[in-house]
Amino acid sequence: MKSFNYARADSPEAAVRAGGRFIAGGTNLLDLMKLQVETPEKLVDISRLDLNTVEEQDGGLLIGALVPNSDLAADPRVIANYPVLSRALLAGASGQLRNKATTGGNLLQRTRCYFFYDTHAACNKREPGSGCDALGGFNRIHAILGTSEHCIATHPGDMPVAMRALDATVVTLKPDGDRRRIPLGDFYRLPGDTPHIETVLESGELITHVALPAPPPGARQLYRKVRDRASYAFALVSVAGVIAVENGTITHAALAFGGLAHQPWRDPAVEGALVGRAPEQAAFDAAADALLVGARGFGHNDFKIPLARRVLITALRDLTGEPA
Repeated sequence: MKSFNYARADSPEAAVRAGGRFIAGGTNLLDLMKLQVETPEKLVDISRLDLNTVEEQDGGLLIGALVPNSDLAADPRVIANYPVLSRALLAGASGQLRNKATTGGNLLQRTRCYFFYDTHAACNKREPGSGCDALGGFNRIHAILGTSEHCIATHPGDMPVAMRALDATVVTLKPDGDRRRIPLGDFYRLPGDTPHIETVLESGELITHVALPAPPPGARQLYRKVRDRASYAFALVSVAGVIAVENGTITHAALAFGGLAHQPWRDPAVEGALVGRAPEQAAFDAAADALLVGARGFGHNDFKIPLARRVLITALRDLTGEPA
């Protein structure tokens, strides 16, 4: 084990001034430290900060970054108004991990790419410039959208996929005292030639809250996750959908996908193929075509392309009540 310094913050302001790697539940970071994938010199414990409440705000919710996944999934307001979020949270990890994992930490969890975790493998995300063994290796769980020649890893989360469909905003505090509100669609970065830079967070910047706007009135919500086993497994393909149909026409569509890209994936072209049209097979096929227009498999994960099409179309049928 590599030694590190430890500090416990008593306020968000003290945390961002402390300089170090933030730790709360530690459900991902501790694993990475045990494997020496990450070797921070200093940990700043933020687990006792007063950021563990869910409050109503402007018709929506303001969720503290330290709210445990289990508590958020069970919140009556989330169940009633954001069922897609509750279902996504319950689809992730195990009960024990959900009790420890936090809202902010879930947003920042790192890929489960085999080569990222293997310190003997080449991985540009772990060691920039070393290469990407996933490109020519066993890449069954890897991305088919938004990839680059430097990285084909996927984002592993469920909660962020649902929050992307709900137009969530990440609220942060910077070391200089400034606060930012970052739409979740702008929060993550595609790999490009810097896959080790995964978000737009600056050094020392702390997530304090996640804000959800009021849900679209009359919309149905759904989270569908396809994985290798029924629990405690990451998505091969997942979809979070929020769809409203009025007078036989789709009036609102928000669709985000997991297991397909370096970030929770949302493409306006997919939603544009649906809004203003009747909820029928032709519209669903057009949405699937829009989703997969730039998809590329790398051998072992080629199956994700037809799988993503099937998952999206069946989800749209369930969301709109259209029979198969």
